[in-house]
Amino acid sequence: MAQWILRLDLRLPAFAGDCKSHYAAGLDMAAFADEIGFDVCMLSEHHGAEDGYLPSPLVYGAAVAARTRRLRLSISALILPLHDPLRIAEDAAVLDHVAQGRLELVLVAGFLPSEFAMFDRPIEQRGTLLEDYVAVMRRAWRGEPFEYQGRQVRVTPRPWQPSGPPLLLGGATPLAARRAARCGDGFIPGVAGLYEIYAATCANLDKPCAPTPVFGPMAVFVSEQPDAAWRRIAPHALHETNSYARWYAEGMIPGPYRHFDDADSLRATGLYQVLTPAQCVELARQLGPQGRMFIHPLLAGLDPAVGRETLQLLKDRVMPALADQ
Repeated sequence: MAQWILRLDLRLPAFAGDCKSHYAAGLDMAAFADEIGFDVCMLSEHHGAEDGYLPSPLVYGAAVAARTRRLRLSISALILPLHDPLRIAEDAAVLDHVAQGRLELVLVAGFLPSEFAMFDRPIEQRGTLLEDYVAVMRRAWRGEPFEYQGRQVRVTPRPWQPSGPPLLLGGATPLAARRAARCGDGFIPGVAGLYEIYAATCANLDKPCAPTPVFGPMAVFVSEQPDAAWRRIAPHALHETNSYARWYAEGMIPGPYRHFDDADSLRATGLYQVLTPAQCVELARQLGPQGRMFIHPLLAGLDPAVGRETLQLLKDRVMPALADQ
């Protein structure tokens, strides 16, 4: 069966209203997803976004970990060059204890000039910083004193997982794919075609890698009335894809999202899909065991009732059907 991923980035654009219960709703949904058999809760990071995009996924991840028992936490992605690697090593070690070993980190170099300017970090050095900081974190998680930038440092506690949380690397370029093979425990490609480069580089390094992932839509919703549900979802889907498209243009990188002027054109791409329970079962079967089903129940400030309908139908109609098969 495909992997079920609950995605939360806590965007809340102005048109969605001032919903102070948004963060609490996300925690409730994570707990529900944990109960019905989801595999992963994915928390993302961006900074200075007008719509309030989640800037502190490790903090929110601790709350998710405290509300769940089996759901893995994937911080996807953490823009590592914006941070102090020692502090991230500490915070991640603590979160790994709260989650009792259910944590993984997807680390990226970043691409938005505005974020690097906000933290006064050199964007032109982001690739080098990413590699250096990954090495620092691995060293830090040994729990022993070591020399860093000319001074003695030590990070405690050691993580719950003996070698620390898995450090997957993400990116949207061939360079990022090759870097992940050299430095990471896995690779999350930002665009199609890169996983093959990653796998080939792993083979040249005599390093194992997981089978090629199969990605479905960027967000799946389930409803007994898909057309009516889409009308409620559409403004939020347009906000997300157009926001990412602007960021890609600013950072001059490729990505899976692009700009759309109207909801019908966006729906036709299949990036966002509203399915009946039977259609959702069929999609999960088509994607197979390497497939990834992204459920985004609070998409860009979406009314939580829409997301709850999806989660309830997954529990009542989709998961049982897949289990029977």
